[in-house]
Amino acid sequence: MGNTDAANKNVRFTAVFFSNEDDLKACAMEARLRGINVYDVFSPFPVHGIDAAVGLEPSRLTWIGFIAGVFGLSFALVLQVWTSAYDWALNVGGKPFNSFPLFIPVAFELTVLFAGLISIGVLFMRNRLWIFSKKKIFDGVTDDRFVLVLQQMDASLDTKKARLLFEKYNAVEITEGDEFV
Repeated sequence: MGNTDAANKNVRFTAVFFSNEDDLKACAMEARLRGINVYDVFSPFPVHGIDAAVGLEPSRLTWIGFIAGVFGLSFALVLQVWTSAYDWALNVGGKPFNSFPLFIPVAFELTVLFAGLISIGVLFMRNRLWIFSKKKIFDGVTDDRFVLVLQQMDASLDTKKARLLFEKYNAVEITEGDEFV
């Protein structure tokens, strides 16, 4: 979810750790309603409703998967029709050269293959998860902790009010810095 504002030197980040996904979601929603910029959310598993709580728009990855599947289906059908009816037409038992029921299994498999591989590739590229990327992973996030990263520009975040908000939702730990990007 990151912004390009992180290149600005006046940007600071606050990482708030939670032990419960309900507290994370409620704190993210209230922080956003109070005008605090939610930079990112980390969790060990998908949290239902967190995208609405932090104000994320619906993902376009489903459309990319659909377009990749249509491309895979088209490729499979064109390949099979070309090879069986035009390029290397074999008369086997008097059957027609372009028998579409025979093309269904290969067309289905290539549709799923293209949709899956292209979607995963686009997901990795979009999230900058290259082979040797050195993304910052918070301790415990892969086990049982949830992290809400808030972005503050200059002195836009009132720390006393923010700490009261975090304590209201049972924050386990609060860390400030600029290395979370």
